[in-house]
Amino acid sequence: MDDKCLYLVELDQQNGDGDLGISMKEGFKAAERYIGDTEERDLGRLMAGIAGAFNEAAPSSLGTILSIGMMGMAKTLKGKEKAQTEEVATALLAGIRKIMERAHSKPGEKTILDALYPAAEALKDNAEKRAEEAYAIAVEAARRGAESTKDMLPRHGRAAYYGEKSLGIVDGGAVAGLLILEGIYESVCR
Repeated sequence: MDDKCLYLVELDQQNGDGDLGISMKEGFKAAERYIGDTEERDLGRLMAGIAGAFNEAAPSSLGTILSIGMMGMAKTLKGKEKAQTEEVATALLAGIRKIMERAHSKPGEKTILDALYPAAEALKDNAEKRAEEAYAIAVEAARRGAESTKDMLPRHGRAAYYGEKSLGIVDGGAVAGLLILEGIYESVCR
């Protein structure tokens, strides 16, 4: 998020208020600090703590949405200290369902879900492969999903006010979703 902060700001300025890059950068820095400062090993409790730290540092719409997703993931990961690819995919899908439920949104509406949902599905469908391969496939699905938002009309948030003027512009939230998947990939494949 540090490297792409200005790009996310530029994307958000086209159809939003321009705070997306800063919000994501600060939210993920807070998550990183939380992880560095805690002794917690239960992935569910760890994810819940990350969600709280993230939400506090990134009080934007997408910050709240991601925090909701992280809480959905936390419930699935509760009691685990390690998670295999299939368990991560299941947790991601649980988080996505929580976002859809709370934000009343779904893939195809020019949001972060257009990157996250196909990535989580691809991860689930390829969980039996080596982790590096499964996560690479998920990143590619997120990339295609984010790119597909150029042809969508927004249904939520400030971007919805722009209607057809947003056609041809990739959704900043979907790009943030792609960046999240790229970060997960880099973390798994180190």
